[in-house]
Amino acid sequence: MWNWWLQEEPRVCLSHGTWYKFIFNQFVHIHHSKDCRNLKPRMVLSVVQGCEEESSSVVSSVFASRYVQDPPPRYKMPEKSIPKEAAYQIVHDELLLDGRPRLNLATFVTTWMEPECDKLMAEAINKNYVDMDEYPVTTELQNRCVNMIAKLFNAPSADQTKQAVGVGTVGSSEAMMLAGLAFKKKWQNKRKAQKKPFDKPNIVTGANVQVCWEKFARYFEVELKEVKLREGYYVMDPVKAVEMVDENTICVAAILGSTFNGEFEDVKLLNTLLTQKNKRTGWDTPIHVDAASGGFVAPFLYPELEWDFRLPLVKSINVSGHKYGLVYAGVGWAIWRSKEELPEELIFHINYLGGDEPTFTLNFSKGSSQVIAQYYQFLRMGFEGYKKVMSNCMESARILREGLEKTGRFQIISKEKGVPVVAFAFKGNDRKNLAFGLSKALRNYGWIVPAYTMPANAENVTVLRVVVREDFGRQLVEKLLFHIGVALKEVTDAASSVPMIRLTVEMKADESEMNAGEGTLHIPAASVHWKQDKPETVDTQVPIMDGKTKGVC
Repeated sequence: MWNWWLQEEPRVCLSHGTWYKFIFNQFVHIHHSKDCRNLKPRMVLSVVQGCEEESSSVVSSVFASRYVQDPPPRYKMPEKSIPKEAAYQIVHDELLLDGRPRLNLATFVTTWMEPECDKLMAEAINKNYVDMDEYPVTTELQNRCVNMIAKLFNAPSADQTKQAVGVGTVGSSEAMMLAGLAFKKKWQNKRKAQKKPFDKPNIVTGANVQVCWEKFARYFEVELKEVKLREGYYVMDPVKAVEMVDENTICVAAILGSTFNGEFEDVKLLNTLLTQKNKRTGWDTPIHVDAASGGFVAPFLYPELEWDFRLPLVKSINVSGHKYGLVYAGVGWAIWRSKEELPEELIFHINYLGGDEPTFTLNFSKGSSQVIAQYYQFLRMGFEGYKKVMSNCMESARILREGLEKTGRFQIISKEKGVPVVAFAFKGNDRKNLAFGLSKALRNYGWIVPAYTMPANAENVTVLRVVVREDFGRQLVEKLLFHIGVALKEVTDAASSVPMIRLTVEMKADESEMNAGEGTLHIPAASVHWKQDKPETVDTQVPIMDGKTKGVC
């Protein structure tokens, strides 16, 4: 006998006479005379063990025990010093449980560099980047990088004055926030001069923007107006974006390489439509391009694509050096079209350690290694080298995409023209559970492949995404495809063996609650039983307290 129990007790609020349909997919406890299994779903959370547990309040020494007899505490500073060998071994052993960076296909961030560059970074690791007077050559290398990137993005200032306007940052998040602050300040200055309100700035973006845009909006009090996505169209629609622009819009942000599927947004069309609206309204709403992922891809693979400063309304661009700029995490770049786009009042001139230092950053002290590594890559690779790397990445993405299509199980969500990303979703029913199940199963083989649902209006689509980086070559692609095939069978077999009750309930408020504004409907615990050897479907009316409902079990 199989015994299934549905043990949920949901409560719902009902407004005036409104019908609601609820679909409950609930994994349940199963009891069988020969097999007891708990199949309740569990939410995955990061858990820190409590200090009250004696076993978790100290750090195990393992091989370092030859140097240390008493294990050091985990959550407070030790009273005594320990030998350097022991400290190294303890930290080294703990880090063994981290994922392997090169098999982390969730990240855009560079996970491999040449040994010569590693050596340069180690040599510069003790240099504070902000000490420009003490490290003038490091500052010069940063300025060279800014000019190289500005020329790559066709900035007029770089060609005319050879003094591009830009700054190195700790990543694209800081870079885009600096650009956002420049837009906000310039808009406010203009509104003040016109004696108009300047307290309600907004930015128009797609719902596919990275979370740093939401942080900027919240931290710096700017309304974020998002163009919703839809199934089959996972980037910002330029037409809808321009429709949302008003006199308080400080800029429209376009994404060159969406986080969700790597697709380029149509910046040229956005520029055309926004130009027309500006001409009609008398506004001068600009464009910012978030090229965090695509800024070091498009110039080498799609030089004819107009997305950068060739478009008149593009006033600033941010790009991640630690993504397809091929540098380890910790470097980004903000580039402006000209000096006029960066309000002078945002630039600080600091008398620090004997020198005047102009600075426009959200951070102060930071390492010099990543800036030096970026210059090394520009010098070492040149345009030819970057083009070869990006071409190889796209070829690996093509092989992966075709391998996934051959299984017949997946729909490819990503586009062939974009950053080297392969995003794919299961075909058919139960796509969400299968996607998360496959992501989890692949971890058994060391692969980190994220699964996630799309934003609002497309949330019924669950996607898996593989970011193809320089160190993810054909051999690893073929191995991943093999493991996906094995994991598919595991996930499919597991899904078919997991019992599930699908309960559809339609509910309506009781007559006594019709004019109350709201009410509470209580569904008590219920049990459904049937024998394994005689499966059948039972249609029944299920009374729930005093209300009315139709249920099918």
